[in-house]
Amino acid sequence: MGILKFFDEYRKKIMPKIMGEVGDGHFEKYVDVNKQIPIKKILICRPNHRLGNLLLTTPLIQELENTFQGCEIDIIVKGGLSKIIFREYHSIRSIIILPRKPFNQLFKYIKVWVSVYFKKYDLVINAVDGSSSGRLLTKAAKSLYKIFGDFDIDNQELSADFYHISKRPIYNLRHYLNRVGHTTLNTEIGHLDLRLTDKELIKGQDILNELVGLKKPTLAIFTYATAPKCYSKSWWSSFYKILEDKFANTHHLLEILPIENISQIDFKTTTYYSKDVREICSVIAHCDLFIGADSGMMHLASASKTTTIGLFSETDDNEYGTYGNESYNINTNESEDLEVEAERMRQLLL
Repeated sequence: MGILKFFDEYRKKIMPKIMGEVGDGHFEKYVDVNKQIPIKKILICRPNHRLGNLLLTTPLIQELENTFQGCEIDIIVKGGLSKIIFREYHSIRSIIILPRKPFNQLFKYIKVWVSVYFKKYDLVINAVDGSSSGRLLTKAAKSLYKIFGDFDIDNQELSADFYHISKRPIYNLRHYLNRVGHTTLNTEIGHLDLRLTDKELIKGQDILNELVGLKKPTLAIFTYATAPKCYSKSWWSSFYKILEDKFANTHHLLEILPIENISQIDFKTTTYYSKDVREICSVIAHCDLFIGADSGMMHLASASKTTTIGLFSETDDNEYGTYGNESYNINTNESEDLEVEAERMRQLLL
């Protein structure tokens, strides 16, 4: 193991232990609760590069936009994909990108931390409580209000969906703002949203028309996912046969392919492949239903506002499940009758 890799692995192991002591989740100590501080400049700490995790941050951004009209948001992430995901979120003034492998780009990594320390914010939010880097960045930033992500559940009546990774920071935000005397709207929590433009939607419609035509509506499937969330070829073969029986006469079946260009059904139906995240989303937006395992593509489908069926076997659908737009999740460990599930989907489309 190289020295840089050794230190990176050590950092991943030791940081959660150290960061457990950083921040208590409350920000009363940073403010006078009797003095209303206008919140204009906000920093979101979400140092992650994955498609799904970035998309899961969009409801929090919507909440901040609704709560603090005209706010200016900086967000700390990893990887260049964030610029594509947040392109139409005009409240975001700056996307601060941390290197994915800090010890390989140590100077750039330190530069980001220094820039955070010397910039002043009105509110800093660690978007995921389990993120050690997010907690430390929140601690380092200069701000009157800080939310580390911890939540005292002993005396709180929590919503049943509080533990969803996309909704938890919003419940935290509302809770803490109420505690320091800020009024919140407490409206329904927003859905994942890529905010596709009209031009992008028209292009997606044109692509779908070229692929399958206009005679029937389209059911999209995504058969891939990262291990161990990826279902086997035999599992997909059985499920695809059921989908064919249920939908072939009434719907086009379209397989959305991953960047690896892999098909768990061996390309048995019409396929669509692209590396353009926004284009993929625009195509899915014109499908009637999307079915796929827990993955970035599943969250992208949800962000297209198409009804999305999430398949879960390894991860917790209460934490990562799709929601909104009549979407729902299937725990395939508990639901063994795929015929019944396919009929439920058919009824949903009637």
